[in-house]
Amino acid sequence: MKTLRYRSRGDEVYYLEEILTKLGYEVYISNFFGKDTQEAVKDFQSKNDLVVDGVVGLKTWTKLIAAEDSLGNFNNKFLSEQDVKDFADQFDLELAMVKAVNEIESRGKGFLIDGRPVILFEGHIFWRELEKRGINPSQYVSNHTKDVLYKKWTRTHYKGGSGEYDRLEKAAGISDVSSFHDAAYCSASWGAFQIMGFHYDHLGYASIDHFVSEMYEHEREHLKAFGKFIQKTSFKGKPLIDWIKEKNWARFAEGYNGPGYKKNKYDSKLKNAYLKYSMVNS
Repeated sequence: MKTLRYRSRGDEVYYLEEILTKLGYEVYISNFFGKDTQEAVKDFQSKNDLVVDGVVGLKTWTKLIAAEDSLGNFNNKFLSEQDVKDFADQFDLELAMVKAVNEIESRGKGFLIDGRPVILFEGHIFWRELEKRGINPSQYVSNHTKDVLYKKWTRTHYKGGSGEYDRLEKAAGISDVSSFHDAAYCSASWGAFQIMGFHYDHLGYASIDHFVSEMYEHEREHLKAFGKFIQKTSFKGKPLIDWIKEKNWARFAEGYNGPGYKKNKYDSKLKNAYLKYSMVNS
């Protein structure tokens, strides 16, 4: 692992912050090493007989990973090469296509370091899901709930990592009525491919709880849900999977990511990843 310090960026920072969260530190999980992470690292170093400098070098990494291992390991939940090959065969896709989509559309690991699937809770979707169930959301808005129940999208209330589960449970617990539980769990995106819970029926799951239980099992189930989604969800008159087969990365990216795909250059990233894996697998 490379040495990390204040203002470092990258996947290693995300991994570091996952470990710190599992160890009980309240840090925002992202790809940026902020002040909160620096203070958490210093505290960990102080408690583990290390030089307290806030820099995560070899010695600090060693102790952090040892502390993580003592809390359990969930590496058997990750996708394998064979899983990806099986998926390509099942949907009649080139292996390079599947690897490209997995690299760009997946958020990396599908699980938090504590073994729960990665989620992102959306308060504006929660508002809509309550309305679908005949509930007036405005009656439940208060200073206590305003971070999980709002009418328009905002990223203001995102916490990342395990903090999203705090938001999910807070929303589900607003009322003992079961509709609130269902609406809340439908309002989070789940797993490596961030499939929204409200798609459960469309994708053939018996209930939202059935969908969620599958997301807890393995990244293989995340990939399976993604396969159902691109097969059953149409954009511009075609299932998303057809746009992949035609290598029309712009149409697929727009259908999967929305109009913001251009800003994030998802189409060019998909194309470049496909070309890279085509050369590797040729």
